[in-house]
Amino acid sequence: MSDAERGPLAHRVPDLGALELLLAVARLGSLGRAARETGITQPAASSRIRNMERTLGVALVERSPRGSRLTDAGVLVTDWARRIVEAAEAFDAGAQALRTRRDTRLRVAASMTIAEYLLPGWLVALRALRPDTAVSLTTGNSEAVAERVRAGDADLGFVEGPGQPAGLDGTVIGHDRLVVVTAPSHGWARGGPLDAEELAATPLILRERGSGTRQVLDAALAAHGGLADPLLELSSTTALRAAVRGGAGASVVSELAVREEFAARRLVEIPVSGLALGRSLRAVWPVGRRPAGPGRDLLGLTVSAGR
Repeated sequence: MSDAERGPLAHRVPDLGALELLLAVARLGSLGRAARETGITQPAASSRIRNMERTLGVALVERSPRGSRLTDAGVLVTDWARRIVEAAEAFDAGAQALRTRRDTRLRVAASMTIAEYLLPGWLVALRALRPDTAVSLTTGNSEAVAERVRAGDADLGFVEGPGQPAGLDGTVIGHDRLVVVTAPSHGWARGGPLDAEELAATPLILRERGSGTRQVLDAALAAHGGLADPLLELSSTTALRAAVRGGAGASVVSELAVREEFAARRLVEIPVSGLALGRSLRAVWPVGRRPAGPGRDLLGLTVSAGR
C-alpha cells in the first residue's frame, strides 16, 4: 500500500506531545513522573501512550508496580522520537530567530504629508512600545510609496489619494481635507467664495503628478473642465508654501500643512463653492500579508489616532 493510500502523514505519525512524553518515560522510568514533567495527569498520559501504540501498531511501554519500562520496539521508537524532537527544537529556534529579526526592524514608506505631520507622533508612541525596534523611513509621493510596498522594499506604507492603490491591501486610518490657499495680498483673498470652474481654469502652484494631493484634485475638478496646466510643479509642500507666501500664485494643499500659516496670517484659505476636497489617509501593505510584529503595532497606533 502506498503512503497516499494509507492517508496523510499526520494521521500515521504520533504528535510531538506524545513523543516528548515517551522520551520522558524512557528517561524517568515512570509514567507518573513523566506525566508530571510534561504537565498532564497520569490518566491523560496513559491514554496518550495507548493512542500512540494504536497508531504505530506496536506496544511501547510495559507497566508494572515498580514503574514503566520500554519494550524493545519502544526503545527503537524512542530513538526515532529523539531525532524528531531535536528537529522540532531546531525548527522552533529558527522560527524564533525569524520573529526576532522581524521584530527588531521595520521599513516604512510614507507620503510627504503623512511623513511630516502625522508619522512622527506615531513613531514616538511605537518607540515606547518597542524600544528595540529600528525603524527606517523613506518618503515620496503616494504613487512612489505604493510602488515601494509592491516591490517589497517597505513593510508598511502610508498614502493619501482618492482610492486604494492597485495591487495592495490596506485600511483607512484617517481623513484629511485639501484647501485652496493664497497669500493675503492675492485677489482671491479679497473676494467671496470661488467657484469650481474658476479654480479649474486657473494655473495653480501644484504638487507633482503621482502625489495624493494632485490625484484628489484631478478627480475633483474633472467634472468642472479639468485642471489647467500648472503655474509651477513642486515636489515638496514646504517649497509650495514658500512660493504661495511669496505671491507667486494660489495652491491647493493639505489642511494639515497650513494650520500654522493660517494662525499667523501668512496664508489664507479661499472658500470654494460646490467642490468636495476631502480625502482618506490609508495604510497599505502587500496583498495577503497583513503587518505583524512592530508593523501591526504601528498600524494599531495609527488607527487609534484616526478615531
